[in-house]
Amino acid sequence: MAFGPDGRLYVAQFLAGQISAVDLATGDVEVVVPPDGPLHSPDDLAFDIDGAMYVTDLVPGRVWRRDPTGHFTLVTDEITAPNGIACVGTRVFANEMIPGGRLLELSPAGDGPTVLTAGLAMGNAMQLGPDGRLYYPHMLTGEVFRIPLDGGEPELVAADVPDPVAVRFDRGGALLVLSRGESGTVTRVDLTGTGERSAIVSELNALDNAAFDADNRMFVSSYAHGGVAELAADGRTREIVPRGLGGPFGVTIDLGGGVHVADHYRLAQPADRTDGDVTTTELLNFVHGVAADGDLLHTTSQYGDVRTYDRRSGTARTRARGLNRPLGIAVRADGTLLVAESGAGRVVAIDHDDQVSVLAEGLGRPVDVAVDADQRCYVSDERLAAVYRVEHGVPALLAGGLGTPQGIAVSDGIVYVVETTHRRLLAIDLATGDVEIEADSLPVASPAGPPRLEPDLFVVPGLPGMPRPFAGIAATAGGSLVIAANGDGSVLLLHPEETAP
Repeated sequence: MAFGPDGRLYVAQFLAGQISAVDLATGDVEVVVPPDGPLHSPDDLAFDIDGAMYVTDLVPGRVWRRDPTGHFTLVTDEITAPNGIACVGTRVFANEMIPGGRLLELSPAGDGPTVLTAGLAMGNAMQLGPDGRLYYPHMLTGEVFRIPLDGGEPELVAADVPDPVAVRFDRGGALLVLSRGESGTVTRVDLTGTGERSAIVSELNALDNAAFDADNRMFVSSYAHGGVAELAADGRTREIVPRGLGGPFGVTIDLGGGVHVADHYRLAQPADRTDGDVTTTELLNFVHGVAADGDLLHTTSQYGDVRTYDRRSGTARTRARGLNRPLGIAVRADGTLLVAESGAGRVVAIDHDDQVSVLAEGLGRPVDVAVDADQRCYVSDERLAAVYRVEHGVPALLAGGLGTPQGIAVSDGIVYVVETTHRRLLAIDLATGDVEIEADSLPVASPAGPPRLEPDLFVVPGLPGMPRPFAGIAATAGGSLVIAANGDGSVLLLHPEETAP
């Protein structure tokens, strides 16, 4: 986040691939750079003295310049996982969010970058200090360093800082370091005297970035909860942009009717169907598929893991590792987990002892799975544009020629599938095979439109990149449907009487 020349707060949205500007007086949000623009995964931004905006595009490893007229030029692609960025006059600096990363000065004229220092333990948001040096965090080691603008030996400023994710200075020159952890801590460090520290414990956790306005008011963002809030010195927050969902991805319904969504950085639950508020069940990184089973929530991560989260104890257990982009998940009556292993073209089963076996293979790109009352498995395949029922280990075609089918659910003899190309909900009658349109104009992310980069699953080995979008669906016991509408970050509840064409 950074204030632009027009006084608005500009916010990079990593998962959405866009940049918005916030009017702090009204809370109005304008999309300045839409998802179909040149940016892939914007992570941080800064403005130079001439009003040009520089943006780090993390996953493809690029830094862009947007001039005041809105024209983009590529500054460099000679950088890995660029994250933190700072402008000093017309000079531009960026760092790499990898172990052993570099801090670079970039050339807007197109010359190669200059290395100021290397060996960063995952850099992130940085800023020029009042002493004319750049301050930046080491996320892995809990340290803050500073370095002269022309390079030299980095100097340790603070150690044992909890989960440092961003270094910011207020208008009085005080150093504040944001924590990305569950505590919501902002550490204030006295640089002019004893080095004494104090802590602000925010009502908002999973902090990510901050900016100070001309009146020295501090505004913060959260990578997990979305939104923008003003943070007071006593930790209280005032909402500017409401918290929301980063996806959502998968969705499920527990026995009590509670709706749970997998939201990339967390498990979340709509707090009330009338006000649109969302509460965080658990900060559980990189969750994309979810299935409820009593007090258990079984989850997948496209980065290879299947986990089971116990809501009673607040603990998570890893059920499988190293799968190839697992996505949709369902649970059979005997507790066996069924998982669409999207990258491997198969459906796998995970038993009580966490043994993985292949239920069906030879698919294209399976996205979601569902189980009917007879415990038969159904799978959607976005590459083969079809929905299948698995019979004796073989996928049997139920409906083909679909437009990128993703989320799938079975209820009362009907298979419901979210068809994302056409942004509609289809109903497949299992008795007749008829396919009907149940609802259209759904706000789900469509794969149509200008071609974009295929999301890179990993930036470097072990460092997660971009997940593939996933519009999940679940059916309630009463026949209603819940859809994860990842096109606008909402969760939809469709009652039977409202799902006519």
